[in-house]
Amino acid sequence: MAKKTETKKSLFSVEDENKEGKIVLLQQILKTKPQATVNDPVERKLHLLYELQLIDSAIDEIKILRGELPNEVKALEDEIVGLETRVSNIDADIKKTESDITKKKLEIKNSEALISKYEEQQKNVRNNREFESLAKEIEYQGLEMELSRKKIREAEREIEEKKESKDNAILQLGDIKKNLTVKQQELEKIIANTQKEEQVLDAKAEEYKEVIEPRLLNAYQRLRKNARNGLAVVEVKRDACGGCFNKIPPQRQVDIKMGKRLIPCEYCGRILVDWGDSV
Repeated sequence: MAKKTETKKSLFSVEDENKEGKIVLLQQILKTKPQATVNDPVERKLHLLYELQLIDSAIDEIKILRGELPNEVKALEDEIVGLETRVSNIDADIKKTESDITKKKLEIKNSEALISKYEEQQKNVRNNREFESLAKEIEYQGLEMELSRKKIREAEREIEEKKESKDNAILQLGDIKKNLTVKQQELEKIIANTQKEEQVLDAKAEEYKEVIEPRLLNAYQRLRKNARNGLAVVEVKRDACGGCFNKIPPQRQVDIKMGKRLIPCEYCGRILVDWGDSV
């Protein structure tokens, strides 16, 4: 039998025909304290797991409501840090380049002073050899001045480019900060509307985790982690697994309905339960 494609569907999705019943059961669960003993029959243990699944699925619903907002906020915050670092690095580069320009201008002044000195010395030379030697020094200092002026022009262009890059980064930074403010406000609003409910559900989930056998709890948590929709315990609906929607043989359905032992789906591994219209 070809395995059916598993779709991402939460326990309380609109398409779930038992949504209202599950909500009512969840409300009852929140009003009572879970109890269990080592001698509990398998059916009772399955009920505890199923009730924990209802709680966890309700928590998942809240997280789905938040959507990608937490990740988007974090990404924008990281982007802001990156741009601020970029602006800071550009400022440091500009400062260094300006310092290099100052040094080159000082070198030009030194060369001008030397040229004046050599020209003055040429007036008092005793032979052509001394004159030519001073002329070479004057020529060398002239070349040094020209090279310094060239590097100054290049540095000035570099500063202009860096300033333009900085301005663009600042503009981008402003847009991202505005976007971040909007996303943060959206997230804060959702959190404000769901925080109390989530805290209640988290506390109830912890109560269940304390009374469920560690072996079963570990299996449940492992299944939830590997399932895209977070469903580890699912009902048999229309003769199929409520998680992967593959058909379940009639005899296996009878065994599941009896609830005498824990039976996983042979396709997706989820724990199967079938309590008719009890939910």
